[in-house]
Amino acid sequence: VQLQASGGGLVQAGGSLRLSCAASGRTFSRYVMGWFRQAPGKEREFVAAISWSGGTTRYADFVKGRSTVSRDIAKNMVYLQLNSLKPEDSAVYLCAAREFSIATVPGSYAYWGQGTQVTVSS
Repeated sequence: VQLQASGGGLVQAGGSLRLSCAASGRTFSRYVMGWFRQAPGKEREFVAAISWSGGTTRYADFVKGRSTVSRDIAKNMVYLQLNSLKPEDSAVYLCAAREFSIATVPGSYAYWGQGTQVTVSS
């Protein structure tokens, strides 16, 4: 599976962004898709994930209630809607894929995209 994230940018605090992750590969529908972020000098952290069917999602506490992860299997796309953005949300956001169940540990994901920068100004 090859992944490419896009949709990042500069936004004011309180604004919204919709990140997209395009996946290639015929078996995309088999994979759990995750979103992570990494700010300079910080470890990569889990943001959200969605099961292969789209029926199960999981969110980190810091985005719960202001973020939605979704997928379009027919288009091989995964999305992360981010609302009420805060300066502390600024980071490179990466999409990742793994088989089987949702996981929050970055090392458990086998495939990674290159990331898209999100910058939130105060």
